[in-house]
Amino acid sequence: MRFMLLQNYGEVGSGCVPMNEWTPGDIRAHVDFQHELNAELLGSGELVDAQGLAGPDQARFVVSDGSSAPVITDGPFPESKELLAGYRLVDVDSLDRALEIAARSSAAPGPEGVPIQQPIEVREVLSAPDPEV
Repeated sequence: MRFMLLQNYGEVGSGCVPMNEWTPGDIRAHVDFQHELNAELLGSGELVDAQGLAGPDQARFVVSDGSSAPVITDGPFPESKELLAGYRLVDVDSLDRALEIAARSSAAPGPEGVPIQQPIEVREVLSAPDPEV
């Protein structure tokens, strides 16, 4: 079973300040934690991919009707400071295992080593329907 673990940062009320306000040492500790978790999951054969994402200020939205030139915009931007910061794609035996990995990720160190407790959205990756059915 494949699951996408979507890592959010900056949720209102979380108590975790945005990463651009962290010290360089706190950022390094956080990134090291992410690399160590990825290495562990790679070693167990559960990690498919994991990446950080550029900020929403660099996002582009594309709308197309399939025949005209696509419309590409750089907004709208959310009013909040919450953003999708990255993802992990895992291939595990169960939802419970995906939730266990998400919980570990949510406990990644933040400022002064305190767990960030940011929400990790866990969504199963569905396969396309069989075209012959």
